[in-house]
Amino acid sequence: MTVRHFLADDDLTPAEQREVLDLAMALRGDRLARRPLEGRRDAPGAIAFITDKPTLRTQLSFAGAIADLGGQPIVVDGNLAQIGARESVEDTARVLGRQVAAIVWRTYGQDRLETMAAHAGVPVVNALTDAYHPCQILADLVTIAQHRGGVAALPGTTLAYVGDAGNNMAASYLLGGATAGLHVRIGGPEGFRPDPGVLTRAARIAERTGGSVVSVTAPEEAVSGADVVATDTWVSMGDDAAGRETVFEPYQVNAGLLAGAAPDAVVLHCLPAYRGKEITEEVLEGPRSVVWDEAENRLHAQKALLAWLLEEGARG
Repeated sequence: MTVRHFLADDDLTPAEQREVLDLAMALRGDRLARRPLEGRRDAPGAIAFITDKPTLRTQLSFAGAIADLGGQPIVVDGNLAQIGARESVEDTARVLGRQVAAIVWRTYGQDRLETMAAHAGVPVVNALTDAYHPCQILADLVTIAQHRGGVAALPGTTLAYVGDAGNNMAASYLLGGATAGLHVRIGGPEGFRPDPGVLTRAARIAERTGGSVVSVTAPEEAVSGADVVATDTWVSMGDDAAGRETVFEPYQVNAGLLAGAAPDAVVLHCLPAYRGKEITEEVLEGPRSVVWDEAENRLHAQKALLAWLLEEGARG
């Protein structure tokens, strides 16, 4: 059996990403249309969700997705399990892989996730690491498709992300956006720019899909004419907040910055949002904001991803 993992956005080819997005859109209309975990007699029907970091949307949406797929979510508190300290990642992977159909892990280093995938023998999904947040980008692509003409309309769409351009969200927008054929512009100050290796990977993908990627320092340049404007908190988990607000203040998504985007541009924020910092109350609660659809679409996108991974393995 072929075991497929989703550790970074480009683990899916453009064609595979489209399959997942099409399925997610279908599951928006019929939540229980795909139930690959229901009534299993020859394989586990549970999926482990492990969290080493605070979580609301991720835990909620994955637990709901697993239940909708006919399975049982098993939530593991990473602080109690102490994976990598009390017990090695390798040994934990071998234990979990014999008892569950897949493993979803919200953790710190990407290396931890890769080690889990190397030893588990079942699909491993990145629910967030310091390097990437690929399930969030799948949900964002579903949200853009929902509001801008469907999955087929994604190629050629311009997405601008402004703020901390060196964080996991920026990296995943580059890779996931390029895979979908988007024109991705990342705007952030010096010292907070994308990883050059991620930019190179994204550019190579964009050459195949007809998209493009660019990193700029001027927020106005990033947002100019954009169809989608996205941002994220200026202070990621574990970061030092001191001095960041002054550096990022010009990148706040407010009415003035948004005026430079396309007239029908939509606004994304993966949440939690800090009103008056990276985004204003006026914009977050305004008519262009689709953040609540975006939060809901975590459920549909992750459900589609899990179904695809499980069924891909069965086909293999």
